[in-house]
Amino acid sequence: MNLFVLVMTIAIAFLITVLLSPIFIPFLRRLKFGQSIRDEGPQSHIKKTGTPTMGGVMIIVSVVITSLIMVSKYKAAPVGYELWLLIFVLVGYGLLGFLDDFIKVAMKRNLGLTSRQKMLGQVLIALIFYAILQYNDFATYIQIPGTSIQWELGWGYAILIVFMLVGASNAVNLTDGLDGLLAGTAAIAFGAFGVLAWYGIPQNDVTIFSLAAVGALLGFLVFNAHPAKVFMGDTGSLSLGGGIAAVAILTKLEVILVIIGGVFVIETLSVIIQVISFKTTGKRVFKMSPLHHHYELLGWSEWRVVTTFWLMGLIFAALGVYIEVWLV
Repeated sequence: MNLFVLVMTIAIAFLITVLLSPIFIPFLRRLKFGQSIRDEGPQSHIKKTGTPTMGGVMIIVSVVITSLIMVSKYKAAPVGYELWLLIFVLVGYGLLGFLDDFIKVAMKRNLGLTSRQKMLGQVLIALIFYAILQYNDFATYIQIPGTSIQWELGWGYAILIVFMLVGASNAVNLTDGLDGLLAGTAAIAFGAFGVLAWYGIPQNDVTIFSLAAVGALLGFLVFNAHPAKVFMGDTGSLSLGGGIAAVAILTKLEVILVIIGGVFVIETLSVIIQVISFKTTGKRVFKMSPLHHHYELLGWSEWRVVTTFWLMGLIFAALGVYIEVWLV
């Protein structure tokens, strides 16, 4: 698959999102699908109340359409099960997030599905994902990055898949707290996996899916950068987290996900540390968690926090690509 196809994939997804947004955003506004801001969140976010949410629908539609068009047009073989599996995860987690968002906006609550309901849905999708992999005789080993060391997990691979899909979707969801923060960091992560899926023995379906996600996110960023005209909501964040984890699994880069997704890992750890510290000592380590809110309360502007986290994402992505490409 040549460079022209890769650039076209990004460009088409970008254009679809950019063209959809001026139609979809006013539609969300007419339906009064506005974001509810958490009472315990930073007070500076109160002004964002009412900003249209569920913009993740545009990202999902763009990725699915672009992926199917580009794979069908430029791949000699039919669309493989890998792409259908990636679409299943993206749409499945997106529907779960959509239901969560709908409950929030329809009932004017800042919380949607209960944590148990959301977890049940996430685990179910992950188990179906694993069953389809097993049906297609997918390898159940993991490999240590930069080495030839492999560990066969057998049935334990099912546990790993559930942990990765559920963990990644929740970690990415936690990162969606500032204008453009998640759109930028997710685009970087998908870009890194797209490069790795293309490198060596190309996995064309996975490459196109990853780069379609990059294009869709960049197009969404046009309207989501500060000051945001639309939020992706859980519709977008849950689907993107599941999508990133699914790409890592299909490319056998399960361990690399921790590095490329370093920003998401740090954001999640900040929440875990905060909760453990407060429950055991009554003291908070950070002014607020996830970590991006800590820097806001230190006086950083929203744009400064976002661009700093984007830079961190680029460093983590470059490190992951370096380990996998040059150290093998």
